[in-house]
Amino acid sequence: MLQQEISEEDIPKGEVEYIHDVPLKLIAQIGTVEKTMREVLNLKTGHVIEFDKVVGEPMDVFIGGRLMCRGEIVVVNERYGIRISEVVRADDSARFSQQ
Repeated sequence: MLQQEISEEDIPKGEVEYIHDVPLKLIAQIGTVEKTMREVLNLKTGHVIEFDKVVGEPMDVFIGGRLMCRGEIVVVNERYGIRISEVVRADDSARFSQQ
């Protein structure tokens, strides 16, 4: 199947309103790490998994598997949040999702 990037400008004006209420799942990623199957199977309560990101480094936010923005972790009403520091362009996001 051929995938094509579209933007709001590509959609006729009257039809843009239809997509504004479409629910999207945003996923914040704190980092990545490679582990062997043996290491994963040996994980126990209390073990610590160290990721590649350094404390204070921006977290990545994905929508549909594509990097959309980066930001810093904040706490809002006892919940985690992300203060957006960078919005990634569609062509940049495609490059990151292929790595």
